[in-house]
Amino acid sequence: MSTAQPKVTPFLMFQGKQAEAAITFYVSLFDDGEVLDLKHAGPDGPGGPEAEGTVHLASFYAGGQVIRAIDSAPVHDFTFTPSMSLYVTCDSEAEIDRLYASLSEGGQPLMPLGNYGFSTKFGWVNDRFGVSWQLNLV
Repeated sequence: MSTAQPKVTPFLMFQGKQAEAAITFYVSLFDDGEVLDLKHAGPDGPGGPEAEGTVHLASFYAGGQVIRAIDSAPVHDFTFTPSMSLYVTCDSEAEIDRLYASLSEGGQPLMPLGNYGFSTKFGWVNDRFGVSWQLNLV
């Protein structure tokens, strides 16, 4: 893993104290998965006492990518959308099948695994946290 900070890093904002569970799940999906940094909000921090225990700022490594995440203390009228997704290039059929099954559990399949002409095997899913993933077999 390169120690240089990339110029562009995906940043995921969760609501309802879901960030830590999502990070734990994502890290478990990839062989190189690792929590790099995870700070919780305290009672005197931003967001006040109601933010205590939320993820103030985290970074993790998964699938060759550093990803940052937070829990938003205030509830917003917006959340994740499939128009922005994490795209994963899979090296084997076993890998794409495993990732699709894991990410689909409790989530919403958008495109089932299949041959869509542009790829021999492709699938698109919103996971149980609402994050959208495109999976492509090379």
